[in-house]
Amino acid sequence: MHTGRYYLWCMETRTTRDPEHTRSVLLEAAFKEIYENGFQAASLERILSNTNLTKGALYHHFPNKRALGIAVIREIITENIVAKNVAPLEDTDDPIPMMTRFIEHNSQAPAWATMQYGCPLNNLIQEMSPLDDEFRHHLQQVQFIWHKAISDALERGQAKGNVRTDVDCEEVAMFIVAAVEGCIGTAKNLQSREAYSSCMNQLKRYVENLAA
Repeated sequence: MHTGRYYLWCMETRTTRDPEHTRSVLLEAAFKEIYENGFQAASLERILSNTNLTKGALYHHFPNKRALGIAVIREIITENIVAKNVAPLEDTDDPIPMMTRFIEHNSQAPAWATMQYGCPLNNLIQEMSPLDDEFRHHLQQVQFIWHKAISDALERGQAKGNVRTDVDCEEVAMFIVAAVEGCIGTAKNLQSREAYSSCMNQLKRYVENLAA
């Protein structure tokens, strides 16, 4: 059997016998398509072409494009935010050094996709929140999880004397989330790593000033 055909046969056989794998493949391909083109312009045909799966496989897991988009928010974007921004803060009572290291690392080595396409969360907020209540609800939930992780860590830091007592943890957490998204949006618009690094360095200085 030709190598290419054998690979496709193996892939089709595996996905047929492993529905969870099929679902995961569809979600990853949908995330890439939505990230690069936006939800409204996203093409189910391109998603299927990139996965070598059939429409039947797609509609078995997702009844329509909207359900697929919401699953991307819940299962890929949310999980990425949790792994990258939430989990590192969950057990700390000294969040300032951790947040400044995170900001510094990201400002020095921003991903190419960040410069090219921006933040997938913020992209969908801008595109879909005015148009679809369910999209807006799930996007709000992602922001809430991120915001709460920062706020809770700052409160623990205050209790241990590591964060200034005059800091309003809720307001500061909201500002930090908005600032990170704003830095990424600016870099995307200018297509500039230098703009991103400069913006993130200013945020780092702000966070450093929260320390007791």
